[in-house]
Amino acid sequence: MTHTDATPSQVRSTPPPRAGVAIPIRAFALGKARLAEELTVDARAALSRCWADQVADAAAGFPTVVISSDHEVRAWAAERSLAVIDDPGSLDAAADAGRSWVAAQDLVRVVVAHADLPEARSLAGVARDGARPIVTLVPCHRDDGTPVLSVPVDLPFHFAYGPASFRRHAAEARRIAAAVRVVRDPSLAFDVDVPSDLDRIRTSVSR
Repeated sequence: MTHTDATPSQVRSTPPPRAGVAIPIRAFALGKARLAEELTVDARAALSRCWADQVADAAAGFPTVVISSDHEVRAWAAERSLAVIDDPGSLDAAADAGRSWVAAQDLVRVVVAHADLPEARSLAGVARDGARPIVTLVPCHRDDGTPVLSVPVDLPFHFAYGPASFRRHAAEARRIAAAVRVVRDPSLAFDVDVPSDLDRIRTSVSR
């Protein structure tokens, strides 16, 4: 297995052909329970929708599917002219469903992007490996989760989200003898999970 780090300046700025994006979203209103002490349900839902817009904008130029069974999320996706498929019930299964949708579009690589990336600008840098047997990982700003990853649609890669998923996904790549490319892009690494993450956003906005 090869393992390389890449910075945003080292990746292409234009979307390559034959890659698609999958964005799993369980629901706007039910997300981010760990922020409940800081934000009301309505405020969390509004922020979740705003961040989802940011990620959808970052996917511009790629065929994109939203994986959700929530009425509000599906209506949002329709407003943005995004494809929608049902949520099979877990994040791992949702990513797998997104991969199947991308494969059905005759595309060779799926980019799975979480919907809570308020600083996302472009997903082009994680989609450029095409059909090559490379697992591309963006570790979160804590080097723990995997807010964005991409894999060839025909690679027998098992998604393993949750705490420490970055390490599990790297281990899964080793298991199937795939190369790993780590992309350390701050705009894709920063996801919002805990109150201290909100403090970072507030600081940025106040500057």
